[in-house]
Amino acid sequence: MSIQVNSICKTYGNQKALDKVSFEIGSNEIVGFLGPNGAGKSTMMKILTCFIPPTSGQAKVFGFDIINESIEVRKQIGYLPEHNPLYLDMYVKEFLEFVGGLHQISKIKNRVKEMIEVTGLQAEQTKKIGALSKGYRQRVGLAQAMIHNPKVLILDEPTTGLDPNQLEDIRFLIKNLGKEKTVMLSTHIMQEVEAICDKVIIINQGIIVANDETKNLQKNNIKQIITVEFDKSISIQLLQSIPDINQSIHLHNNTWQLISNSKNDIRKDIFDFAVSNQLSVLTLNKEEQKMEDVFKQFTSKKS
Repeated sequence: MSIQVNSICKTYGNQKALDKVSFEIGSNEIVGFLGPNGAGKSTMMKILTCFIPPTSGQAKVFGFDIINESIEVRKQIGYLPEHNPLYLDMYVKEFLEFVGGLHQISKIKNRVKEMIEVTGLQAEQTKKIGALSKGYRQRVGLAQAMIHNPKVLILDEPTTGLDPNQLEDIRFLIKNLGKEKTVMLSTHIMQEVEAICDKVIIINQGIIVANDETKNLQKNNIKQIITVEFDKSISIQLLQSIPDINQSIHLHNNTWQLISNSKNDIRKDIFDFAVSNQLSVLTLNKEEQKMEDVFKQFTSKKS
């Protein structure tokens, strides 16, 4: 396993930021680490990157303990914090050479050139970082996180504040990085999770509430929402005779929204209901299952 976390707790006075958090992340996985603001995401990432110690518990990165072998852990990790810390008065190329020197990289100039190409900074490499757009500053942050060729990338809100074109570029870059590195990223953009994450871990109020492959969470934890239009007016009491219908909402005229918690596809039951009651189904639409709904489902629960 790339990352192993076992019963990590972190307290600040009387406030418990993390409560016995445990999870594992395998090699070459892109994992979305999700949660509402204040859930403990950044705290967990800072612990894994050895910026702050846990109050209790254990974590390892490629077998190295974050407390007793923190230097080795840092060698394995590239970190992009939520607030990308850059020296704004330095030039892009100069800054990356400086970071490479801190990592004692041999043939620094070659490695910097490679990172500039990988992150698409060729046209910006001779500019001061302070003159760059938000998107290009994020690219510089990614380049510094990768310059020592770490096995693990931990990215805290890597696409915050980017425009749609910049979002697409950074997502594409992260997706490619996941082919040869382990990537753990936090984000509030659920489309981003659906597009690039193999696995999702959701934390709420310092506790892990979901941990599974993205496709499994979408398949198993979302209510079915069906919008159906009949040719005649019917009562809500009659609709409740359809098996596995948990809620019926009258939208307008003869159109209803039917909600089910069943894992079985209820559309056949709706058609059977229509036939048995001499109704015609004029339209029937099933909403696509979205990660946003999964997120809301797990984070709306109170611990």
